Amino acid sequence: MQEILPAKGLNKVNNAIGKKGGDLNMDRGEIERFYNALKDKNIANTENLIKEYVGKGISPIAILNEGLIGAMSIIGQEFKACQVWVPEVLLAARNMNRGIEIIKPELIKNKVQNRGKLVIGTVKGDIHDIGKNLVTIMMRGTGYQVIDLGIDVPKERFLESISKDIPHIVGLSALLTTTMLEMREVIKTIRHTFSDPPQVIVGGAPVTQKFADEIEADGYGEDAVRAVEVANRLLFSGGKT
Repeated sequence: MQEILPAKGLNKVNNAIGKKGGDLNMDRGEIERFYNALKDKNIANTENLIKEYVGKGISPIAILNEGLIGAMSIIGQEFKACQVWVPEVLLAARNMNRGIEIIKPELIKNKVQNRGKLVIGTVKGDIHDIGKNLVTIMMRGTGYQVIDLGIDVPKERFLESISKDIPHIVGLSALLTTTMLEMREVIKTIRHTFSDPPQVIVGGAPVTQKFADEIEADGYGEDAVRAVEVANRLLFSGGKT
């Protein structure tokens, strides 16, 4: 039987939730249970698994970070490797959202650390939002406050939100080669407008590290899990990536 969660999978989980080495509280078998639940069409399986772990007295933070986000990171890797497709990712995102809803009261009791604030949107001219929505889910799940501006967002709307919400990071998404050029204009406008601008992460199917460097973005999120890693590094390690 093929191993679903090899060692590199655990490393990806650790990176996404900000832990090192063998610091995970859940073992591979437990994370694999969450993985199977997220991929199941029956949302009740995710609900029952969450309730089981809450009933056992497992930390809601561990359930969130290691169970839900850990499992989602594996599915993200599979999507990147073309081993699963968009409908399966959307199914997993739906189940993950439901799981977060169930443990949210427990998370509030435990006062999950607020890591920072993110404003995110798909740039002007682009109406695609699957990738953006996955990043939003992952960011919220790891403790970020997220203001989602939606799709087809003009640069003026980003400026308005930055002035009002004062985010630490702005996330720009695009799925088309034509619209990703708008990212350059948004970044230039942000830095021209604000004396202390937020850091900017870019991502989307046509976006590459090379393009991110060319438009002088602070970070490039290759996928939703990577976006969390980059945000954590920018805010807590002080490094451009």
